[in-house]
Amino acid sequence: MKSGGFFELEQHGTSVKKEVTAGIIGFFTIVYIVAVNALILSESGMPFEGAVIATIAVSALGCILMAVIGKAPIILVPGMGINAMFTYTLVQSMGFTWQEALTIVTISGLLFVVVAFTKLSGVLSEAIPQSLKDAITVGLGFFLLLIGLEKGALVIQGENSILAIGHFNEPQAFATILTLLFALVLFIKNVPGHFLWTILFGTALAFVMGITPDTAGNSTITADSAVWFQLSFDSWLQIPFWIGVFSMTMVLVFENIGLVHGHTAFIKRPEKYSGALRANAISAFSSGLLGSSPTVSTVESTAAMAAGGRTGLTSLTVGVLFIVSAAFIPYMGYIPDHAIAPILIIIGILMIQQMRHMNMEDFTESIPSIMLIVMIPFTYSIADGIAIGFVLYPLMKFVTGRWKEVTIPLLIISILFLVYFVLHFMPGL
Repeated sequence: MKSGGFFELEQHGTSVKKEVTAGIIGFFTIVYIVAVNALILSESGMPFEGAVIATIAVSALGCILMAVIGKAPIILVPGMGINAMFTYTLVQSMGFTWQEALTIVTISGLLFVVVAFTKLSGVLSEAIPQSLKDAITVGLGFFLLLIGLEKGALVIQGENSILAIGHFNEPQAFATILTLLFALVLFIKNVPGHFLWTILFGTALAFVMGITPDTAGNSTITADSAVWFQLSFDSWLQIPFWIGVFSMTMVLVFENIGLVHGHTAFIKRPEKYSGALRANAISAFSSGLLGSSPTVSTVESTAAMAAGGRTGLTSLTVGVLFIVSAAFIPYMGYIPDHAIAPILIIIGILMIQQMRHMNMEDFTESIPSIMLIVMIPFTYSIADGIAIGFVLYPLMKFVTGRWKEVTIPLLIISILFLVYFVLHFMPGL
């Protein structure tokens, strides 16, 4: 073994102290996900306390897998956007139970494993145009922004329109405004752990204003609250089930390929890409088994890297701290929606900023991308939005005589999405 131990600290020019410190910083940057993810999953009908345990479990396991297999300072936790897809698309829009949605996550994770351990990851990454990859990120950003505004009661269902401005004089909306202003100040000033401080501020504000969350007091873990290994295959022979699998896999694969590539480039260790992607895939597969939406290589990993994290010891530290955080489960239910909504809004805005990299001058690129972006929040379905973009892209290229720009893998994916639309509107399916 090379000097520096399992993580080869000397070769990376780092130390145990620096790696552990980076891990601690990374943990406090991302620990907000425990409450946020659990609250989003609970809206699928999943027991809140079970969702908290599952979030902690998959986050701890994901970080440990990244430490051992990827040996990279990348933090794996349930992804924002893809957890919204779990609750609002698979369950609320497509009508699956949360148990069936977990089965979809598991199968999608297994397909991600196949992609990560073969040459398919490179083939797919090169086949899908960058404009559509960026559009998926932006579309998810608008979706999270909309969800945040709704959860914070800043927008409501309109009487003469689909949406209307909320009643700001009501306690929940007013508390959201105060918490959002607090969150924005901390975020702009780049205060360490700003999202964690936002949750604490919003929760304290709830006590002051007498706002009691519906999940308050949900701290007793019973057999009914268990969400691990609760898969249901009742719908696996139905076409919509496999549409859900296909859509979830698309988001899971392309989001993580981009994130892992970006993280390994940030620390100038491209050789870690393959191992990190495989750790990511195994973690995503285990997420469904343990009762959560899939884990992703979170953007907040850059906080740990900026603090000096260069090896798997950083992610191992984060994983251990997630295990320790289980001691605070009894208090998670007291976190109100207005403490979570500002985080969703800010993360949504950050994802939307990816739009600045998109090619808006070429209509064959911009039209499919913009339609993909707007249809995700407008249809309240990530799957439908992605499908529309992928169907329009080759169509735009063909009608303008630029069919050579459409790769065979992209054409196959587009045809599958077109079939999805055809079957989606057939009676009885």
